[in-house]
Amino acid sequence: MQAVSTERVALLTYLDAQRSSVLAIVADLDEASLRRSVVPSGWTPLGLLEHLGHAERFWSQVVLADRVSPLPWPAGEDSGGGPAFVSGHAVGDVVVFYQDQSARTDEILDGFALDDRPPGVHRPDLPTPVADVRDVVLHLIEETARHAGHLDIARELLDGRTGLGPR
Repeated sequence: MQAVSTERVALLTYLDAQRSSVLAIVADLDEASLRRSVVPSGWTPLGLLEHLGHAERFWSQVVLADRVSPLPWPAGEDSGGGPAFVSGHAVGDVVVFYQDQSARTDEILDGFALDDRPPGVHRPDLPTPVADVRDVVLHLIEETARHAGHLDIARELLDGRTGLGPR
């Protein structure tokens, strides 16, 4: 039992560290920079942050809890999930959305053991196989770390700053 507890603490610590890195990387960018794309695919730092909020929401609320809370903006204004990851929402709203979705993920995870099978795992639209809660946490770590790296590169291209975040 101790190994599972230690594993859980380690996984959640890594997830939290990646989330902190994401927020640190974008923390002092001005609005113009947050909305500027520096890559051919067109994504922006703000759009990627909104996408990460949607990822937290999907994996915790849809897959783990099998129930989803309403978005903080009117239906049809969901702009973070498109292929270009560009957001038209206010910067503060997107930051709060990401923080809120991360906190909701943590609350939902508190109700599960890593070996539990999530109730929402039966969905046919899952982008990756899920056997248990551990798979969801690992996916969130991977997704957040991948996009933290993207944000690192964007930040360097925007203003030359590197090495931001706790790691």
